[in-house]
Amino acid sequence: MIELLIPSLFETVYMVFFATLFSLVIGFPLGIILVISESNGIWEKPLLNKILNGIINILRSFPFIILMILVFPISRLIVGKTIGTTATIVPLSIAAAPFVARIIESSLKEVDKGVIELSLSMGATVPQIIFKVLIPEAMPSLILGITLTIINLIGYSAMAGAIGGGGLGNLAIRYGLYRFQTDVMIASVLIIILLVQGIQYIGNKLSTSISKK
Repeated sequence: MIELLIPSLFETVYMVFFATLFSLVIGFPLGIILVISESNGIWEKPLLNKILNGIINILRSFPFIILMILVFPISRLIVGKTIGTTATIVPLSIAAAPFVARIIESSLKEVDKGVIELSLSMGATVPQIIFKVLIPEAMPSLILGITLTIINLIGYSAMAGAIGGGGLGNLAIRYGLYRFQTDVMIASVLIIILLVQGIQYIGNKLSTSISKK
């Protein structure tokens, strides 16, 4: 059983790592734009804010399995195939990006507006406020948000196993469900639980550590 679990674990870690990376690359800037472009923001662009909100809400409305099927053409274009561990990174990233945008938006909105107003009165530019005020002040909350994103992606990757995505979810379905090997399914679920617990613990520790500083 070990020879089945270890490769599947690495596939899950591989998928989640790169999906987290790409979803942050897409979602982090979107979250920042949502905050600074809103009414009374530091870069007011109401129309842009409304359009972005609409797109993000639409993408977040799709169940992951349906979204994964819908982006098969994009996976084929980027990776050359629609099934497999690498191909699954594409829909995982697209599914997580709007979630990341909302997490970033929520975290940045927690920053005290007085600090932002003080920075503006001192002549700070928009980029300076973003990188020297908003992000540093919101860092503990941002870390918790990214932790939540990783945990969600682990769940998504398990669901992706239902349609050939690879990883622990695929292993649990192929052997635990179709071949009635209950021990493989239980082991897969336990590893996923341990992964989630470990990531949540690390995220909490990092957030607490930064808060104290």
